[in-house]
Amino acid sequence: LTQSKTYSIVNGYIQKDRGRIKRYVQTLNLNDDPDMIEEYKKWHSKEFHWKEIRDGIKEVGILEMEIYICGTTLVMIVDAPEDFDWKAAMDKLATLPRQAEWEAFVARLQQCDPHARSDEKWNMMTRIFYLYD
Repeated sequence: LTQSKTYSIVNGYIQKDRGRIKRYVQTLNLNDDPDMIEEYKKWHSKEFHWKEIRDGIKEVGILEMEIYICGTTLVMIVDAPEDFDWKAAMDKLATLPRQAEWEAFVARLQQCDPHARSDEKWNMMTRIFYLYD
């Protein structure tokens, strides 16, 4: 999968200005298998993603979601409105079309319980630093 010449690892990634938001950061590990890692990247690409999953993420109120990879480690960044309720959104997301099917489909590539919902397999990270005011 290729990166745009304008936005890349060394040039950074432009973010949409969404005003004040809440940010959630999570991590998950993939199976340590190069073919599985490439497959995971494939199914998250613009060409192969499942539209129902993308639509469901937006439907529950998530403004932006990004996943970064380094080796087998994934980091997901989720931006949501200030009044976003994580638990309520994840409960709703789990009921949306094809969501359970998607979670089972990608679980075979992840180090997680194959029956887990998204919020059960991704681990929330704790922020320990930011550029203080």
